Parts: sequence; C-alpha cells; structure tokens
Amino acid sequence: MADALVYAIMEQLVSITLKQAEKVRLVVGVDKQVEKLTSNLQAIQGVLEDVERQVNEASVAQWLGKLKDVSYEIDDVLDEWNTSILKLQIVGDDRVAKPKWKACCLWCNCICNRFNIHLGVGCYISKRLDDINNEKSNFNFNVSTSVEHVGEWNISASVIDKSEVSGSGKEVEKIVGMLLGKSSEGPPLHIISIIGMGGVGKTTVAQLVYNDQRVEAHFEKKIWVCVSDPFDEIRIAKAILEGLERSVPNLNELESLLQAIRDSVGGKKFLMVLDDVWTEKPTSFEQLKNSLKCGLPGSRILVTTRKEKVARIIGTTDMIPLKQLTDKECLSLFTRIAFFGRSEEECEYLKDISEEISSKCMGLPLAAKVLGGLLCDKTTRPEWESVLRSEVWELEEVSEDMFAPLLLSYYDLSAKMRRCFSYCAIFPKDY
Repeated sequence: MADALVYAIMEQLVSITLKQAEKVRLVVGVDKQVEKLTSNLQAIQGVLEDVERQVNEASVAQWLGKLKDVSYEIDDVLDEWNTSILKLQIVGDDRVAKPKWKACCLWCNCICNRFNIHLGVGCYISKRLDDINNEKSNFNFNVSTSVEHVGEWNISASVIDKSEVSGSGKEVEKIVGMLLGKSSEGPPLHIISIIGMGGVGKTTVAQLVYNDQRVEAHFEKKIWVCVSDPFDEIRIAKAILEGLERSVPNLNELESLLQAIRDSVGGKKFLMVLDDVWTEKPTSFEQLKNSLKCGLPGSRILVTTRKEKVARIIGTTDMIPLKQLTDKECLSLFTRIAFFGRSEEECEYLKDISEEISSKCMGLPLAAKVLGGLLCDKTTRPEWESVLRSEVWELEEVSEDMFAPLLLSYYDLSAKMRRCFSYCAIFPKDY
C-alpha cells in the first residue's frame, strides 16, 4: 500500500515543478531539492513491490515505517508550499495598491516564507529521504520491471455453469427437497438460510438451487437480489420489483414500492433469493417480509449469510450450515483452473506442488479459484514454488479464512492496478 502513498507525493512534486515552475524558481535552490526528492522517490518506488512481500521481517517493516512517516511529512510540507506560493502571488498583487512601508513588510514576510520552505524541504526532509534511500541497499530488494496492463472484471449473476462446480451436491439436493417436498407446503415465507464463512460457496449453492430445472418448474416467479451491507430497503425493494416485473420501477418512496411488491406477488408462488445478508436489525427486514406474505403457500425465501445471528433475526425456518470442500474436491477445483490448457507432461510435473498449494486453501472454493487463477499463467516451477514458499502465508494478519491467497493476487497486480485497488477499497461494499 506504500506504493500508492509514494505515487501520490510524486504527483504533487510534478505538479509543483510544472504548473508552478516560475514561482518555484523564486525560492532559491528549491527546484534542485524538488528534483532530488523526485529522484529518491523514484528509486524507492522501484523496489516497493518487493518490499511489501517481505513486510513480516522486522527490519523491512521498520524501514517501510520510516518511509511512510517521511512521506506524510513531505505531503504536509508540499501543502504548506502550495499555500505559500499562493500567498506570494496575493502579496505581489497587493504591493501595487499598498503604501511602500506596508509593501516592504509584506515582502519581508514573503522572504521568510521562502526561507522556511527551503529549510523544510531541503535541510530536513530531503536528508531523511536520502538516508532511507541509502538504507534500502541493505535488503537487496528486487527492482520491479513489470509491464503495466489492465485486466478485465467479471460481473456475477444468478447464472452458473454447473460443470465448473466442485462439491456442494448434498447441500443442493437438501435445499431443493425443502423447496419441493411436502414440508414446503406450509405457511408462506418459509425462510431457508445458507450459513458459512466467506468464500465457502454459499452463493454458488444458491445459484445451483435457483437454476435447478425442478425449481424452475415449481415456482411461478423467481427473483434474485444481492443485498449486502448496508441493508438499503429502498434499493432492495426496487431490485425485487424489477425482478418481478422485468422493468425498472419509477417509484422512490418505500411505501409505494412495498405496495407494488404486494400487488406483484399476490396469489403467486414465488422463490426469492437474498444473497449476502448482513443486517442484524429486526426492523430492517420486517417491512419487506410483511409485503411478501400475500404470496401463495409454498413461496420461499432463500438467504445466504455468514452469521447465524442474522439468520435467526430474519426469522429463518431452516438453517443449512455449509462446510469446506474436502481435500480431494479442493484439489480438483484448483487444478481445473491452474492446469487449464497445459499438457499432460506439465500437469504431472506440477502435480506434487499443486497438492501442497491446494492444501493451503483450507477447503474454501473461492481461495482455490483465486490461487488457480493466479497460477494458470505461471509457466515455470520456480514461479509456483515462489507462491508456495511466500512469506505471506506466515503473516498473522492474513492467517484467517482466505486472506492470504487474495493478498498473493494483490501482489501479482501491476503497480497501477494496486493503486486502483487501494482507491476502490475506500468505498463501501457493493457501492
């Protein structure tokens, strides 16, 4: 993440040297200090990709901490610099209209400002950055030479290719049985919740159930809605109504939307999937649930959530806890992606190491897919061993769930894409 910080500061330096070139030259020697700062930052930026892979080493973490500290200080000084430049411009305009003695005082203040800027940038921060740049030679970091590229993003939907799914067959059959069997002919709004940790395959199971031919024939209406966090009642109501009517409703008030939902599901047997539910407030779900009670008996709501508490709050009738894949299932999913397009000889050559890497996925389908995608274009065994032996696996902060495989994919992004990823992380989920 430090790469994004250094990049932002370099942009400021470039802006000052290009857009404020004439004013910068007024402050004696500062243009040379800017050039020196830029040179040091460029040298440091070249090794940051390798630095972030070694952050669990105490000495590297300390060096990175120093870099972040001085980067923030440079950022503060550049803000002051821009302010002082604007003051110089204002004073220059005011000198024409003010008496000579006032203009002289103001000009003296300007000289002081210039002197302070010179000291702030040239004497203190520049020296600290020099030291940090020199220290990097103690670690033998690799200089990045990767070519920048922009990847394509996939948009998820309820549609799924069954041939690409491993495991989960028992859970799918169990849920389909709950939807179609005699037990499904009870009161309306029988809620079934699929519960499990992130990446375990809850959405995949819901997709398989949703697209099952027996389910297709059983329900008159089917609606798929991604809920996520926060629980936005108006957005969710609009999504439900759009799924029912296949058109975007021209309504903005919750009351009007809920009434339209009641009219649409009235007298019909429906299946509604609410994917990725997080809300723990009973009142958030209550109004929506009431608007759905006019459907025919046998109507169902299928929910996916990470928390059992959420399932209880929304009034779940049946809970389906989803377990991780077996070692065999996880390896099958991983190799299907990682070995795609390879010859039998290549697959056999990488078989033993693929088993070791697959075991690190902890039975999580998403982790297996992420790692498989990461390695599918790695052509040499040393590249695979680099992922297997990566120190990322040992970090305490990434030991939970599947964060380590995802962090490996983050490091595999280009520098520009990592900055884009960091920027996008500012926004709420499903923004």
